[in-house]
Amino acid sequence: MKAIVYKRYGPPEILEVTDVEKPMPKDNQILVKVHASSINFGNLVLLKGEPFLARFAFGLFKPKYSIPGGDISGTVEAVGKDVTQFQPGDEVFGDLSGCGWGGFAQYVAVPEKALALKPANLSYEEAAAVPMAGVTALQSIRDKGRIQPGQKVLINGASGGVGTFAVQIAKSFGAEVTGVCSTRNIDILQSLGADHVIDYSKEKFTENNQRYDLILGVNGHQPLSDYKRALNRNGIFVHVGGSETQMFQAMTVGTWISKTSSKKMSTFLQRANQKDLFFMRELLEAGKVKPIIDKQYSLNEVAEAFRYFEQGHAQGKVVIKM
Repeated sequence: MKAIVYKRYGPPEILEVTDVEKPMPKDNQILVKVHASSINFGNLVLLKGEPFLARFAFGLFKPKYSIPGGDISGTVEAVGKDVTQFQPGDEVFGDLSGCGWGGFAQYVAVPEKALALKPANLSYEEAAAVPMAGVTALQSIRDKGRIQPGQKVLINGASGGVGTFAVQIAKSFGAEVTGVCSTRNIDILQSLGADHVIDYSKEKFTENNQRYDLILGVNGHQPLSDYKRALNRNGIFVHVGGSETQMFQAMTVGTWISKTSSKKMSTFLQRANQKDLFFMRELLEAGKVKPIIDKQYSLNEVAEAFRYFEQGHAQGKVVIKM
């Protein structure tokens, strides 16, 4: 089968399309014929080995996982004897980040807990855009942010993969949502139901005297003091993505702020979770959430796809078609 393989950390150019042996599913695994995958920030960390601390999980001197790719959608081709949830022919989608990655390939063998049935109203490409970004948005809003109906929520970096899902999920929980984005993305956020949109090239959300119950920092370089000032009393800030400096501040200064004031500040890392995939499928099939796809690339164009993604200007998700 064809797969994207890399043997050292580095830029997108080190990714190669290579013939590798087709996997055989173990007793508790499913063999999936992959139709599509997508790129997330975690894929970029896996490729470059940056920040350096990530190498303690992904391999200190060289990559532990030779085939990257976390999100997949596809068709079940075979199942191991201990598999109970799926059968050959099922259309599925899932997140492989918790079970060895390997999504940038024509076939992958994975535990059934990594998968869910694909939403019936989505194409394979649309379904592949969902797992990591959608579940990241869900967990950061519902679990870390403890969202409640009627709350005012601000999402900084609302037009990217996680951000577009976060806007819609927050709305599905009954929040009043403000999205921060560039001028060219205003229409996208409005189409997703954002109540207010701030164009960061014309206005700074930290200086408009608005206060929010929950702020998601999906992108940006603002110091934590700016976010703290924009929070209501008992408000929560969740760092989901952004600069390394901001992440370090959230882990250190944020912990101190949380202990010494009524405002809570923390950083967040998504965890693959089958129940949350089920939850996302319900939102998608109900039409409460839809994936936004910026560009699609073939397997042979993965390096080009990564180069585009790392520029940081994608509107929604970047998808790889097998």
